[in-house]
Amino acid sequence: MRFTGRGFTLVEILIVVVILGILAAIVVPRFAAARTEAAAGTTYSELEKLRRALDVYVARNENTFPTITAGNGTWGELVAGTGDYLKAAPYNPYVGGSNARAVILRSTPDVAYQTTHGWIFDDTTGTIWAGGFDLNDEPIPQP
Repeated sequence: MRFTGRGFTLVEILIVVVILGILAAIVVPRFAAARTEAAAGTTYSELEKLRRALDVYVARNENTFPTITAGNGTWGELVAGTGDYLKAAPYNPYVGGSNARAVILRSTPDVAYQTTHGWIFDDTTGTIWAGGFDLNDEPIPQP
């Protein structure tokens, strides 16, 4: 008995696999870019929330800043206590990793992308910047 079933030849299957590979090569980089854009957007949102919390703290405490020190999530009274200002230390997903909650004290924002800190606080002016963002709160391109 001779089998005369209908099916696909090896060449047809290989052509479909090649086409799917080409489509995947086009789509995957777009997903990676979308992930980076989402991280930058979330970081900007966290920055705005942090600035609002600082403004409320300063207004309630006779124009004094909270005790913010350099370290991992060390936002002083903004996070400690009752959670009136922030429930948890902000996370910077644009920097990511173990330093995404780290705060440094400095009077200037980043000028290049880095992964050593998530936030910058100027303790003389009360200005806050997100790590990996420039003076205009724009994300610095990742390498």
